[in-house]
Amino acid sequence: MSLIVHKYGGTSMGSIERIQNVARRVAKWHAAGHQVVVVPSAMSGETNRLLGLAKELSPQPDGRELDMLAATGEQASSALLAMALQAQGVGARSYTGWQVPVRTDSAYTKARIRSIDDARIRADLDAGRVVIVTGFQGIDDDGHITTLGRGGSDTSAVAVAAALNAQECLIFTDVDGVYTTDPRVVPEARRMRVVSFEEMLEMASLGSKVLQIRAVEFAGKFRVPVRVLSSLTDPLIPLDEEMTSGTLITFEEDQKMESAVVSGIAFSRDEAKMTLLAVPDTPGVAYSILGPVAAANIDIDMIVQNQSVRGTTDFSFTVNRNDYHRTLELLKNQVAPSVGAQEVVADNEVCKVSIVGIGMRSHVGVASLMFRTLSEEGINIQMISTSEIKTSVVINDKYMELAVRALHKAFGLDQEASAVGEASA
Repeated sequence: MSLIVHKYGGTSMGSIERIQNVARRVAKWHAAGHQVVVVPSAMSGETNRLLGLAKELSPQPDGRELDMLAATGEQASSALLAMALQAQGVGARSYTGWQVPVRTDSAYTKARIRSIDDARIRADLDAGRVVIVTGFQGIDDDGHITTLGRGGSDTSAVAVAAALNAQECLIFTDVDGVYTTDPRVVPEARRMRVVSFEEMLEMASLGSKVLQIRAVEFAGKFRVPVRVLSSLTDPLIPLDEEMTSGTLITFEEDQKMESAVVSGIAFSRDEAKMTLLAVPDTPGVAYSILGPVAAANIDIDMIVQNQSVRGTTDFSFTVNRNDYHRTLELLKNQVAPSVGAQEVVADNEVCKVSIVGIGMRSHVGVASLMFRTLSEEGINIQMISTSEIKTSVVINDKYMELAVRALHKAFGLDQEASAVGEASA
């Protein structure tokens, strides 16, 4: 039998009854002879409750103390799960991130994992126990508790799986896999049986909320097969059925995966577009614009610089909508005067829609079908960005759902196999 890592999200751990169901599911895998390590999140809503208490005391709490506080949510759920397993006659032991230890840098509230000491975990596994390791947290070189940022338990689970060379990391969540797009927008969206790390990384970065992007990066880097599946099924579902359910995220690309020209449609409403008009077209102007933006710790996504006309050009880029007002103020008060821009124009009513698929490497006409589909729906494209396996466009956000539905149908994603011939036409 093999070593398997289970990760359970906050919804899966949301009540005593659900924790008992998690324990039944884990006990089933253990009884079948598998070595099991479980990485749970805090109970649903607990982290928000704790952070809310902190904000009541201070509008900008100290990062170290925030991590001390937030880490207790996972500690509680891990201990409760160990008790639930013990109540079912399964030997289990829980550990915090600093007991393992999970070594991180010192970037409080958004730390990155550097290494994991697996000795303690392996000793318990060899003794026949289920091992529970708190997600979301670790310890820095100075012995301070750190957390990995929201959704960090996904990253913890994949990192533990990598350290232990696990056969698979199972991410149990409240959805039954990765879909071709959000089923709430397109009811015909299909669950994908398998998706490549590259595709999942693009989809996570482009707005898909199924997995934290850092978890996908980690899985791809260390070649950890990851399966996304539902924790809301019967915990005693036959093991053979559960082992092949959900969506497998893998590095093993086969011809079937490549035959699907587009695997999924991702979208994000968290976008704002900034444009500087009539900027002098001189060497270094892009840095003069984007340097101060980066220095203000504002992330930049898509960038478009127009063709020079009479020595000037228009320069556009997108930022997260949360940074809209801060970026606009910076551009108007500092950047535009220093570079000699004629005017700053901003729009926080835009969205990004993207098509993703490794099959795009080997099929022509994919982008043109996307543009034709949007044109036929009367949707104007404001910006375009491409890579080997994705094409993204910025459009007015009132057309987002229409665009996603139209593209999903145009690329045959509502069918079992996407329309390769049509996309290549």
